[in-house]
Amino acid sequence: PRDPADDSRRPDARVRVEVAVTVPLPPVERVAFTRVPPKFYVGTRPRVVVKVVDTIGNTRSDVTVSLTSSASRVAAVDRFGFLTLLEPGRVEITAPAEAVSATVSVAPRRVRGLCNAVLRRVAEFEPSWPGPAVELSYPDWLVDLLTADLGEQDALAAMSSMNRPATAVVRDDGYHQDRASQMVADLVAEGLDSEGRVSEGARPGLVLDLCAAPGGKATAVAAAGATVVAADLRRVRLQLVRDNAGRLGLDLGLVVADGRRPSFRPGSFDRVLVDAPCSGLGVLRRRADARWRSGPDDVVALSDLQVELLRGALPLVRPGGLLVYSVCTLTSAETTGVDERFRAATGVRPADPLPEPWRRHGTGGLLLPQDIDSEGMAVFRYRVA
Repeated sequence: PRDPADDSRRPDARVRVEVAVTVPLPPVERVAFTRVPPKFYVGTRPRVVVKVVDTIGNTRSDVTVSLTSSASRVAAVDRFGFLTLLEPGRVEITAPAEAVSATVSVAPRRVRGLCNAVLRRVAEFEPSWPGPAVELSYPDWLVDLLTADLGEQDALAAMSSMNRPATAVVRDDGYHQDRASQMVADLVAEGLDSEGRVSEGARPGLVLDLCAAPGGKATAVAAAGATVVAADLRRVRLQLVRDNAGRLGLDLGLVVADGRRPSFRPGSFDRVLVDAPCSGLGVLRRRADARWRSGPDDVVALSDLQVELLRGALPLVRPGGLLVYSVCTLTSAETTGVDERFRAATGVRPADPLPEPWRRHGTGGLLLPQDIDSEGMAVFRYRVA
């Protein structure tokens, strides 16, 4: 038989097992375990090389230790350790040494040495970032755009906040909806009494949600007592509105319509909400991939669509009624830019300034994600003469 010490005919059997680490401000992009499967060795102990790799692919540190148990068991323990080290706010451990000790203490005895070596190397790692785009994991164009639109301090705080998981918020009726969206619905329903009547005329409030799917704002306004017509361009998306309204026991009118050319009689509604399609750059905590799927050209194209929707909606509001425009994004082009273009084209007047916690944003209001731990949202209201 072949001498086990003779490695000349041993195949190159190296494989890489990577453990992904997703954190808001990650000092480590990934930790890669590279090991040689034991079945290719006779009478030898396999070893593991742990590499700490930064977000631009540079290996910052490595350590070679003996592999005394399955890599999956080691990885499972170390994942918890990475969480305690890299996201201390999510666990009741703050000091790195305490995090390492606590994690190692729950590891099987025979892998404690390996887990200790891995976690101490990660704890000692101090990154040096080439810029906020790499540190916060955002594309360069978006960092530049938000910095220009919001100012550096607010932009960095907003991007950092949107790297943290969204908090689940449940309305009184059991529907899950972010606080910022609930506040938009409150602004639409403002001026309606407890029975959904327009206070100045004691008449039933008739509200149109022009881009209603999936129905969160439409159902919130209906729950306030208004009669709501929910419209959307696609029938399949309108089905979402119907399903959500049905679960809440609400009766909404459903209409398939193109908001740019809606087929409603002019002056039919007391309130019209245009919760327009947008770049979604204020809801990245829920849609983290949107930052990589959109670009500056999308922002421009969407702002043109938003102006078209507002111009289509304006004739539908009765004199004295209210037109509300909302978008879950933070770009100036889709917020103050659309507002300025719309008012210049139509001569419509803005309504009263929004109350706190809305920030003054042109003639409307803005909520940044860090303001009340919500999604980013912009709102503009217009009083129709």
